[in-house]
Amino acid sequence: MSSQHSSKHGNMCCGLDQHYEDKVRPRIDLVDSLRALGIEKDLNLPAIAVIGDQSSGKSSVLEALSGVALPRGTGIVTRCPLVLKLKKVRDEDTWLGLLSFNDQHMELESPAEVENAVLDAQMKLAGQEGISHEMITLEIQSNDVPDLTLIDLPGIARVATGNQPKDIEKQIKDLIEKFIQKQETISLVVVPANIDIATTDAIQMATNVDPDGFRTLGVLTKPDLVDKGMEETVVKTVNNLVIPLKKGYMIVKCRGQQDINDKLSLAEALDKERMFFNASAHFRPLLEDGKATIPHLAEKLTNELVLNITNSLPQLQEELKMKLAKTTQDLKQLGDGVPLDKHEKNNFLIMKIHQYNDALEKVKRAEDDQKVSGKKVYTKIKKECDTWKMLLDKKTAKTSPVRLQQMTEVVDNMRAHRGKELPGVVDKTTFESLVWEHIDELEEPALKFLKDVRDIVLSSVNTIVDQHFERFPRLLREAEYPTEDFLEEEFQKAEEKVQSQFRMEKIIYCQDSLYIRQQGVVQQQPIVAQISDVQNIAWNLNAYLTITSDRLANQVPLIVLYHVDQYISRLQNEMYAINRRFDADDLLKEDAKVARKRKELKERSERLKNAGKLLSKFMRSEV
Repeated sequence: MSSQHSSKHGNMCCGLDQHYEDKVRPRIDLVDSLRALGIEKDLNLPAIAVIGDQSSGKSSVLEALSGVALPRGTGIVTRCPLVLKLKKVRDEDTWLGLLSFNDQHMELESPAEVENAVLDAQMKLAGQEGISHEMITLEIQSNDVPDLTLIDLPGIARVATGNQPKDIEKQIKDLIEKFIQKQETISLVVVPANIDIATTDAIQMATNVDPDGFRTLGVLTKPDLVDKGMEETVVKTVNNLVIPLKKGYMIVKCRGQQDINDKLSLAEALDKERMFFNASAHFRPLLEDGKATIPHLAEKLTNELVLNITNSLPQLQEELKMKLAKTTQDLKQLGDGVPLDKHEKNNFLIMKIHQYNDALEKVKRAEDDQKVSGKKVYTKIKKECDTWKMLLDKKTAKTSPVRLQQMTEVVDNMRAHRGKELPGVVDKTTFESLVWEHIDELEEPALKFLKDVRDIVLSSVNTIVDQHFERFPRLLREAEYPTEDFLEEEFQKAEEKVQSQFRMEKIIYCQDSLYIRQQGVVQQQPIVAQISDVQNIAWNLNAYLTITSDRLANQVPLIVLYHVDQYISRLQNEMYAINRRFDADDLLKEDAKVARKRKELKERSERLKNAGKLLSKFMRSEV
């Protein structure tokens, strides 16, 4: 471009005062620097994503904004996300282009090199016909361009052509949605002015993720192709009266194919664009309102991007801190890897086993921080013990005089077995049958209590095993082998003891002094039974079963907890035996996935730390 055209273009692109320009560049540079660090792998950055249906004029708009010819033609032209970084410099004679993708970087000496360089990069990333999610970054430094960064996305194609994948439409839409669904992204939707805007896939996709239009800006292209008589509809659309968007609409006229054939320069195209809108009675008011031409669009986009960045920075800084804290925690849990020295490796294995056994010891001592269903293990076990005690109390309450009097079989049984006994004397046969029935009803809940505690303990131990040995497949397997076997053995012993306890409970026995004391307590209850035999047996039964329940309330949990301790002790001893049986080299071969994860976490930590420094430095400069 000539200096004359460059100067004119530069003046038109941004009608911003110097104070505002001084605020613009640092903000855009900040986000560009964060993006260059790869921080978008971890956090969403403020951005403007350019989307449109195939042949909507999207590439022409970007050409006009950037001052360089981008790939254009039939079919899908943009096949990778293209980050277009425009940096306005004061020197009118300066032009610099930088193209980068993956780890490749290329300096471009003139605008004429851009198109082929972008095509070559796309070919390397996406092949001849495909779509890639990998980004290409094109930086243009010139006096002709606004301070602006845009992300150009592939045009939406409905039908696969040539050797394109059959699901090409879905691939493109998935890629576009990945960007525009982020709350930090403004969608710049490019739509030809000569078609019904409501029928375009681009506007539908934008409104699906942004139904209120808070993050969507519409741009109408090709106004010279609008049929006579349809101009008013286009004007209504730009004035936000058809499909309302909070950010509104702009309209532009870029170079067409004939202009390119005629070798019309981009700078000359800007002059031609302004003359077109100025000459149209319908469109001139849009020009006067600042809603038409590329220079006004550039200013609008710069304002929107800077506002978006300014509003996003506090939340971005907070999210970065949280992400870094989580990454640091995950790295700490993975550790630094296995030492290479054999002696150090043996010490490392011993340390891991000690850490594992210490965690088990905390479970045994009810000092653990392992959680099952959101509660500490022993809190969970204690709850099961409390449930067991409540069930015992509930069962004992069934022996009240009123409840017994309502059981006609009890009364009939007493009368059937009564001999010479005087009224009120306890019938031994009836008393025993009621005690045995009560005991039988409790055995199944006791075994369920045993099973529930077993499940809690197994879940906790499995969590501890995973936390300490997940990185080492062989060591993990060896630690996992005994967890269920030992548990089954110990809880089988516990079950046998519980069943034995219930068999013993059918022997009617209690210390006389305890029984008499408990009789005194229950006989304080008022006489409510009409039959004295029922009242008397209820008193005696309630006194005896209260003692039995207290005995079971302690004895069953005691059996269970004893075998939990035995189980954990066996696991601890087994880990020391594993250390003696196997070589540290075999046990400490780290899972390749873990090594990759550690590498990824270290890279993420470095990115986040560098991003944090950039953000902090910027925030300090704003104070």
